[in-house]
Amino acid sequence: MGLLDHDGALGCEGDFSDMENAIDMGAGTGREEVRIMTLQSHILAEQGEHAQAGGTFSWILSALSISAKIISDKVRRARLENVLGSVGAENVQGEVQQKLDVLANDVLMKTLGGREGVAIVASEENEEPIILRSDTRGVPRYCVLFDPLDGSSNLDVCGGVGTIFSILAYDGRATRAQDSLLQPGARQIAAGYVLYGSSTIFVLTLGNGVDLFVLDPGIGAFMRVERHLRIPAGNKTYSVNEGNRRSFPEGYRRFLDWAQENGYSSRYAGAMVADVHRILLKGGVFLYPPTQKAPQGKLRLMYEANPMAMIIEQAGGKTVAGPGRRILDIEPTAIHQRTPVILGAADQVDAVLAHL
Repeated sequence: MGLLDHDGALGCEGDFSDMENAIDMGAGTGREEVRIMTLQSHILAEQGEHAQAGGTFSWILSALSISAKIISDKVRRARLENVLGSVGAENVQGEVQQKLDVLANDVLMKTLGGREGVAIVASEENEEPIILRSDTRGVPRYCVLFDPLDGSSNLDVCGGVGTIFSILAYDGRATRAQDSLLQPGARQIAAGYVLYGSSTIFVLTLGNGVDLFVLDPGIGAFMRVERHLRIPAGNKTYSVNEGNRRSFPEGYRRFLDWAQENGYSSRYAGAMVADVHRILLKGGVFLYPPTQKAPQGKLRLMYEANPMAMIIEQAGGKTVAGPGRRILDIEPTAIHQRTPVILGAADQVDAVLAHL
């Protein structure tokens, strides 16, 4: 296929043709053969491990890949196409919507809407989930939840932004669509994020480890560059918006005092995707405590905390909403429910908990 596939999207990595190729990078030199694996080939390989799989789920991951390429292109051309700035309206969260928030949301809605296996889509930008299909006969169906453009306030200054997604099995027995979505994070089938930064990164877990892909713009494909990522221990770095420090509960302030007395560094990008990506690769801890203004926390459980918690735990890390409260065990009561978040390398999360 050419640049556009049948969905009108930037390269679908061969429309699920087998694009895994082996190339000899050092013939006659004793260097090992390097195997090239695209995201689509990776998904197909995972599908091949399950004899009962019919490809429905794989097509949903393909839609997310297509969406990521389109959004990446729009982010890079945002100033040229005059799509920076706000639209002058607020979303359901009471946050000012950026033009690219709306664009990214529309892209995900349209690409996912065309996939037969998607029963319900729910976006952080929309007040209610959208029911696409409720018939469960013959085809397994899924619920896809997403934050279309995390950290969008960074766009005007060319900062890192990203897309976060979570996939759940659709329960056709639920009396309301929302009830099918209200599952604890431990029941997620897959989760991931896309970071639009100096390169476009796609991080994915299917429940058997975390893999990392980088978009090669030359061929329009996400290429696998890391398998089974593990968060390193021992990195004395924390990520938190210290502008809210005075309104943090006392235990969090104690931790920050202790960390600063013990040689910790502060790194905060203003976008959860960027901060979590750094922790995934380098270690450390990410905090979003409750505050006086947001006593239940600010981050959304279903759209942000659950998918990131699945990724972090699959990489050997730890995620909690507070002492004794594993994020993935929280029983949600509303699709826009908020929660405090502490996640990162297990040793660093434990260091925070020791002060709470």
